[in-house]
Amino acid sequence: MSNSDNKLKVEDEVEQSLYAKRQKIYPREVHGLFAWLRTSGVMALLGFYYITPWLQWDERQMLLFDLPARKFYIFGMVFWPQDFFYLTLILIVAALSLFFFTALAGRLWCGYACPQTVWTEAFLWIERKIEGSRPQQMKLDKAPWGHRKLRLKVTKHFVWVIFSLFTGITFVGYFSSIRELTTSFFQFSMGPWETFWIFFYGFATYGNAGWLREQVCMYMCPYARFQSAMIDMDTLVISYDEMRGNPRGARKKSIDPKEAGLGDCIDCTICVQVCPTGIDIRDGLQYECIGCAACIDACDDVMDKMGYEKGLIKYTTENTMMGKKTHLLRPRIILYACILAAVTVGTFYSIYTRMPLAMDVIRDRNTLYRETNDGLIENVYMLKIMNMTNEPHSYSLSVTGIENLNMLLDVVDIEVDGGEIIELPLRIQVDPDTLEQRSTKLNFNLIATDADDLYVNEAARLIGPVPLN
Repeated sequence: MSNSDNKLKVEDEVEQSLYAKRQKIYPREVHGLFAWLRTSGVMALLGFYYITPWLQWDERQMLLFDLPARKFYIFGMVFWPQDFFYLTLILIVAALSLFFFTALAGRLWCGYACPQTVWTEAFLWIERKIEGSRPQQMKLDKAPWGHRKLRLKVTKHFVWVIFSLFTGITFVGYFSSIRELTTSFFQFSMGPWETFWIFFYGFATYGNAGWLREQVCMYMCPYARFQSAMIDMDTLVISYDEMRGNPRGARKKSIDPKEAGLGDCIDCTICVQVCPTGIDIRDGLQYECIGCAACIDACDDVMDKMGYEKGLIKYTTENTMMGKKTHLLRPRIILYACILAAVTVGTFYSIYTRMPLAMDVIRDRNTLYRETNDGLIENVYMLKIMNMTNEPHSYSLSVTGIENLNMLLDVVDIEVDGGEIIELPLRIQVDPDTLEQRSTKLNFNLIATDADDLYVNEAARLIGPVPLN
């Protein structure tokens, strides 16, 4: 064969590997400690997701992000766009948590709490209930199309679609009253944007959890690619003990592996069958591993049946596998933990002490100042008062910074309903002889007359003529 033929053959093999047809993975059901933890996490997270929008707090939806009104109701508190600072802090806490737990124990997020993992587990459970166990699913897919296969496939996808639509409705229910949304959905009277997002999110759930599954983790998720930057030789990862397990080989339970020259691994491939991404953990640490620990439960079960010690596959560190000492409490972990604790405490303290009242003082910039008939210098301001509580309040306003100033408001009493914003024009008049400079600082003090702990201070400037002296 010529060099050109060899080159074409290699190119064909590379192209075939790049565009190889996906082989469907049939994860085997597994039981054990980590499976129980994963199932508990799935149930808790899905329960929180689907139940929370239906809970009420002070006759309002407990968790509602009302984008048109620019109000965000969270557990009885009302947040505004001005409070996005807290969202930034929460995102920082989430990022630090990801760094901390990844450095400590690898991909805990992926294996137990990632939405892709959570919804895929739910879809797999539905699939097992309808099509049966792993061997039954494989047999069904290989069987020719008939009445039974068509019935099972249609039923499975019908349940998947219903579950996906329910997921989409719940998602939109965080941004629009879910009770009204559900009624509108069944009456076919939803708005265009609500309809779009329900079907978009439902389709994404159906496609990602029902069809793509491990493809999202292996090819679409960037976390698998940069996780190596956050782990080191002392990070807990799922590993196969080659020294103990090799050489592999099948044997009867009555055979002593040492006498047969074998390791503890009986080469049953159960660890591969339960893996949701279809990898063989015995080949070493791989980026496709999502850290779900299904292989640990499966291998421990096999070891228990064979009468061998558990832990052939386990959470361990690369240093331990190499016979070196492991340091779980190392500078990186301590630093992450301290920063995470400080930012978390600071975030919740700032939210707890947050003042649900805001005032913006905007000076009229069209005119620097004007002189009244009485010879006083007058500046005009616009007050924007935001009552970020759920109850109406009355407020008193005072301005300090210049002696004997006159404050002229168009209203006698300042009253703002809960969750409302009002704008009030305000005029400040001063004697020019009291001005020592062209720009003088003023302090605007707003306090609720029916709640002493509800107050806000805002600074502004008063502009006047240049003093003669």
